[in-house]
Amino acid sequence: MISDPLILFVAMVIALFVFLLSGLWIGFSLFATGIVTMLLYNFSLPPTISIWSKIGGLIANSSWNSLDSWSLVALPLFIFMGEILYHTDISNKLFNGLLPWFSRIPGKLLHINVVACSLFAAVSGSSAATTATVGKITLSELQKRGYSKSLSVGSLAGAGTLGFLIPPSLIMIIYGVMSNVSIGKLFIAGIIPGLMLGFLYSFYIAISAILNPSITPKTQESYSIKDKIKSIANLLPVVLLVLFVLGSIYLGFATPTEAAALGVLGALIIAAMFKNLTWKNFSISLISAIKTTTMIAFIMMGAAFLSQVAGFSGISRALSLYVAHSHLSPYALLFIVGFMYLMLGAILDGVSMVVMTTPIILPIMQQAGFEALWFGIFLVIMVELAQITPPVGFSLFVIEGISNERVGDIIKYSFPFFAIMLFVVVILALFPQIVYYLPSHMIK
Repeated sequence: MISDPLILFVAMVIALFVFLLSGLWIGFSLFATGIVTMLLYNFSLPPTISIWSKIGGLIANSSWNSLDSWSLVALPLFIFMGEILYHTDISNKLFNGLLPWFSRIPGKLLHINVVACSLFAAVSGSSAATTATVGKITLSELQKRGYSKSLSVGSLAGAGTLGFLIPPSLIMIIYGVMSNVSIGKLFIAGIIPGLMLGFLYSFYIAISAILNPSITPKTQESYSIKDKIKSIANLLPVVLLVLFVLGSIYLGFATPTEAAALGVLGALIIAAMFKNLTWKNFSISLISAIKTTTMIAFIMMGAAFLSQVAGFSGISRALSLYVAHSHLSPYALLFIVGFMYLMLGAILDGVSMVVMTTPIILPIMQQAGFEALWFGIFLVIMVELAQITPPVGFSLFVIEGISNERVGDIIKYSFPFFAIMLFVVVILALFPQIVYYLPSHMIK
């Protein structure tokens, strides 16, 4: 039996890694780690209560509390909305609508990955869905037209992660529920950092095209004003859906949950307008949304149980005291936490990283002087970074599956965009008012 909370924490981490690396599902790994930790802890229980009844009660209590939230209803609805757009032809129309507007900008159609990912991220909330959807449309088309393979793949890797940052974001909904931070404020706070990332991606592409014109084809694609006006018909429905969903939240007409329901309705109407709303597409979208939601819910239940075990056994308090007494500067602590998230990205998906670490890391960061709202945006960007962190960033494998490129090459192509994301993290750490500006001006 172990009575020292810090030694117990080390044992808990080792157990978690063993279960995860064994191939056990993440939800089961979290529950199993919590059970092992409780069995190792030196409990002083009355003779009438067994350790297994204590474990069972804690699992039941934590599982119920982790999902008993009205705000969490937004999660399956936004997932369903993204699945509807993914399984209909709306994404193709979005790409065709963007084509005529980039023919004269340095880098030309290479910017389409950034813009298309930004738009699709705003209606899907999922980086995996964004990367897969946009990549299936753009990569083959850009290579057929003679654009640089490295920038085509690299810009997709970087811009595809915007699904976590540009609202409505599934990660933000989960973090908001777990941290008791307003989801509406998180959505608004993510706008400027998301636009900043998108702008810097496009800026890098434009500079690369100016310095090395060979990355774009020599033939000039010309589109008339008439072509551009026609393309608006493909863009307008999706743009209106984004404005409708986000505007209803920011203007106070709807809660994030209500806006998610409106988003599903809007996606169904758009699919019907484009004559892509078949029973097959609808049923596939519904089943995919149910599978994804169930997976996330199970992970959240396991993470809630593990965090309660950490609190019950004194691990959370011991870690907070250790950090407080270690006299680390806030930025040194931020660097360590950021590095930890990059390492976790090697074995976990974004949702798992957030639900596993938030209950333990957030109190420590707040004690160091970081506000929960700012840390939420920092956490989302670190999760984005982890998606393209070698050797096993999740987005790297998504792109490998749709591009037939080697993972090593994808890592090389995506490195400049990885560096841009690190630069934005540094800027947000030095100037946190960037995160607070819109929430303080739009929500009173």
